[in-house]
Amino acid sequence: MNTATTTATASQGTATTSTNGSNRLPLALLFLVFFGWLLWSVSVRQAALFAIGLGLGAVLAGKRFGFTTGWRMLVENKDASGVFGQLLLLALAAAMAMPLLGHFPELTAALGPPSISLLVGAFVFGLCMQIADGCGSGTLYKAGMGIPMNTAILPMFAIGSFLGSLSLGWWLDLGALQPVGLVTAWGWQYALVGTLAALAVVAVGVTLYTRSANAKLNRPAKPLFVRKWLVGAVLLAILATLNLIIAGQPWGVVYGFGLWAAKVANATGAIDLSQNWFWSQPGNAARLSETVLLDVTSITNIGILGGALWVAAAKPVSAKALTGKQWVVALVAGLILGYSSRLAFGCNVGAMFSGISTGSIHGWIWVPLAFAGTIFGLRIRRHFGM
Repeated sequence: MNTATTTATASQGTATTSTNGSNRLPLALLFLVFFGWLLWSVSVRQAALFAIGLGLGAVLAGKRFGFTTGWRMLVENKDASGVFGQLLLLALAAAMAMPLLGHFPELTAALGPPSISLLVGAFVFGLCMQIADGCGSGTLYKAGMGIPMNTAILPMFAIGSFLGSLSLGWWLDLGALQPVGLVTAWGWQYALVGTLAALAVVAVGVTLYTRSANAKLNRPAKPLFVRKWLVGAVLLAILATLNLIIAGQPWGVVYGFGLWAAKVANATGAIDLSQNWFWSQPGNAARLSETVLLDVTSITNIGILGGALWVAAAKPVSAKALTGKQWVVALVAGLILGYSSRLAFGCNVGAMFSGISTGSIHGWIWVPLAFAGTIFGLRIRRHFGM
């Protein structure tokens, strides 16, 4: 008889959950039934986006394509392979998205205003994502895999994102410029050339840094290209482009989290959202009154959870057991992670990946600030033994 088994080894401080691959059959049937129900009762678009979400989750979990991990590898191990995977992902996605945006005006870019909220939010997000061991997509796929810390952080992330939406109007009043989209300002051809050139400059800088850092440590530099990162980048770029075509907007994650918490708050009558700057805007107000299954970000997020669960059904999942203090730190970090993601107009997916690949200036502003936050976040992570 095939059963899931869970063993905990206190002396090693780890908990391991092992699941048998045969669990994939009922999962496949469940996904197929849900896909068919979406197709019949909701819309073809939402069913297709759910399928794309499954693919995104399977790639993120199967290739362990973590934005947070890639940055941590660069800083702590002087290993640039994760960052090079992300640079390839950005280049491929931009090469596919920008011509589409130039030829089909009904498609929208992931634009965000350069603002005080962006500066603060990006730095704080980069700090907290290292403590919480996951950005928006990382938290989502690791929760789908059943990793305890990320599973507990997910609702905290949602609450934080909702709280951030409540105060976003105040933050924007501190200072904000109009969003700048390179595809609109320059045309898609020049926007693409400029984006690829900027990514190439980053790649050269990262290469020189890792070679110098490893030379000082008297060791050879690690390979820049690792198969799992490269394959993950190609697959994610294709899936994100399909998401843009079908949804009409770039791949995002954190909006769905905030919407889930907002719907709970709205349903309970805890807060009157009709007077809030963010939730009184027509598009957001409409999503509050509709089923969550009509929201393109939410349905993709649900798919990511399912895709990650599919991977976890065949591969063992291990997680380090946390102390009580570490749990408190992680949950607080998750809450702040959600709050700062709303201020920064997205996470590594919505702000960095979708922003840069669709030509938004705010994506380029987000990256150095979030990376600076990451350096401080890693120090805090080490301090608490995480």
